Formats: sequence, structure tokens, C-alpha cells
Amino acid sequence: MSLPPVRPVSRKGVAGEAADRIRDAILSGELAAGVALKEVELAAQLGVSRGSVREGLVVLEGEGLVVSQWHRGTWVRPLDPEDIDELYSLRAALDVLAMKTAAAKKAPVDALEAVVEEMRHARTDAERVALDMKFHDAVYAASGHRRLMEAWQAIRSQVHLFLLARIVGDTTYRDQVVAEHLHLAAIIGAGDVEQAAHAAEEHLRGSYAKLVERK
Repeated sequence: MSLPPVRPVSRKGVAGEAADRIRDAILSGELAAGVALKEVELAAQLGVSRGSVREGLVVLEGEGLVVSQWHRGTWVRPLDPEDIDELYSLRAALDVLAMKTAAAKKAPVDALEAVVEEMRHARTDAERVALDMKFHDAVYAASGHRRLMEAWQAIRSQVHLFLLARIVGDTTYRDQVVAEHLHLAAIIGAGDVEQAAHAAEEHLRGSYAKLVERK
């Protein structure tokens, strides 16, 4: 099975750029879960050496986006039921703390509302998912909690994969994404800490249930 086109990097021999391009292809849905990532093909498409591709894949393995096994190669990570359970429980804990902390500070919500406005004009589900992630990046930033933001970054790429899998064939996501995130922004702006925790839990529970149904 041939890989779909991947945009070439601007400079040869740059493993970081190779990782960026492959990550973009995975998180846009162009490289689906389970697809084999062949170094020779990727090197040719990206215009870099196999060594740079190999280093880039190591970076992505560290992010949890790809899986590599000796003598079997590397492929885009599929999310099994255990992955889904662990990601959900960990993200729920982090998101509740981020929402509560941001609400306790009555953090400005201009950045959050700006992302919601972008969501209104998103053309594809992949764009909506990217903006969904951007919104939650802004929530964590609003919390001002440095270690919490670092913990979020450690699972962010896998959460992005989780969301991509969750929205496949689900029209309710595009119908509800704007209203749900506008509601979260309003709660933070109002400084309602208790409601912030409840809203974070409810926001994730529906996504988790729908993804579990598909597995």
C-alpha cells in the first residue's frame, strides 16, 4: 500500500522537520491508524535522508503517535481499548484542574472566544479537531500552571488522535462543537470553579462514550 503524498521539508537532513511533516499528516487524518510508515518512501517524499526519517519517527514514538517494533517496522498507532481508557482518565484529571484553575483566576476569555469563532468557519472535521485542540491549549495557558501545561503537552498528540477517531462519521460533533466550547469559555469567564469542574467532566464523557461504542 503506497503512502499518500507528504509535503517535502524545506531543508534536507532535518529530523525535526521530518517529524513535523509526518505528524501533520497523521493529525490531519491523511495517515490513518495502522498505516505502515516505510522509511524509504517517506525519505523520498520528504526529500531527506533515511536517517532523518528514522530520527523523526523516534520523536513521534516518544509522543505516542507511532509504534515501532524490531523487525516489524513502524506504523501509525491504533488506539486500543486500554489506550482509550487511560487517555480518558488522565485527560479528565488534567482538564478538570485546568478548567478549575482558569476559572478561579477569572482568566480573560478573549483567546478562547477567538478560537470558537474560527470553529464556526471550519470547513472539515480535521480542521474542527485541530481547533478543538487549540481551544484546550488556550485553557491550559489561561490556567497559568506551568507543570500542568507540561503534563498536557505530554499527552496532547495522543489526545488529538483520540479526537480524530471520535468524530469519524459523527455529525453531532460538528453540530455541537461551537456551542460546547462557547459554554466552557463562559464558565471560565464567570469564575465558577465548581461548574468548571463539572463542565470539564461532562465535555469529555460524551466523547469517551462514543469512541468506546465504536471499538
